[in-house]
Amino acid sequence: MNAPTTSSLPLAGIRIVSVAEQFPGPYATLILGDLGAEVIQVERPGYGDPSRAFENLYAALNRGKRSIVLDLKDPEQSQTFRDLIAQSDALIEGFRPGVMDRLGFGAQDMAAANPRLVYVSISGFGQDGPYRDRPAHDLTLQGLAGLIPRDGDATPTVPQLTLADVSAGTFGALAVLAGLASRSGTGRGGRWDVSMFDSLLSLGTVPLALGAAGLDAGGLGEDPGYGCYRASDDRWLAMSIAFEDHFWHALCGVLELPDLAGVGSGERLRRREEIRATVGSVIATAPAGHWDARFAAAGIPCGIVQSMPEVARDPHVAARDVLTPLDDGSLVVRQPLVVDGQRLGPRRGVPRLGEHTDEVLAEIVARRMSGQDAPPTP
Repeated sequence: MNAPTTSSLPLAGIRIVSVAEQFPGPYATLILGDLGAEVIQVERPGYGDPSRAFENLYAALNRGKRSIVLDLKDPEQSQTFRDLIAQSDALIEGFRPGVMDRLGFGAQDMAAANPRLVYVSISGFGQDGPYRDRPAHDLTLQGLAGLIPRDGDATPTVPQLTLADVSAGTFGALAVLAGLASRSGTGRGGRWDVSMFDSLLSLGTVPLALGAAGLDAGGLGEDPGYGCYRASDDRWLAMSIAFEDHFWHALCGVLELPDLAGVGSGERLRRREEIRATVGSVIATAPAGHWDARFAAAGIPCGIVQSMPEVARDPHVAARDVLTPLDDGSLVVRQPLVVDGQRLGPRRGVPRLGEHTDEVLAEIVARRMSGQDAPPTP
């Protein structure tokens, strides 16, 4: 399916300025840009966003945006930045708390210049609290949030997915959307505080709430139907029967284990080691593809554990157009939302450092000369 035209996208006409680097801020603006917003990434002179040192990382998070270079400590260029903010709908910043205030671009200063501005701050621990000024990246935050699995005395495994970055970016985009919706009634965009740590805790809503009450979450992994099993070809199957007896009954039918078919979830938990060993011994007799086909036919929630290159070749990924080519032939991951059957995706490639500086500065002057200092009302 073709992507919607720019003018038909939900955020068409919205301008977002970002001085958030690395991962969470760029991920937020990636989402918003695919929804139709114009995203202007303000980068440091000389080297820009530090993630440019990792070309593929930068490209994955920053396609579809315009890049300008400004030195926010230079008086003339800082005034240019202030003029840009006065003509924009939202600002996303990712500095440590207090930095934007010291530069003269704090939330109150920017609200005075543009009351309708949605001002979003993304930081490790938020704008207050005892950890406010502590530096932290994803791994530290996941550890503090209780999300790194522990297995006795073994060294904890570094998670493959940077959940703090992704969740904070997602909540950052949500903050912009909420601010835009709120200002339609109040006339004010507001100041939104997005903490990476808080975002992780939100992902752990259920176990954290239960833990606070002194209760055990009763991990899904304790059910023999929920876990990973090795097949005869040393491939793994990820099965996710979450206490559902009807799926369990179907599984026992495929595995030809009639004596276990009537065992309910409570008894499965009590006999989990014995039952898991039995299920594992049967699955180990045939290759993963054999079981995957039979489980799919029986409607059992299960799939082969894939590597990222295998995911890229997955026929369902192709059918959903998840990987979308840019004009230069490179592939990027498409926005997951589908609007009225149409896919949302990138409309331009990855910007070179400062590629659009002259273009954007000319637009600022033109709008000022025409009296359009404030962003148009969407």
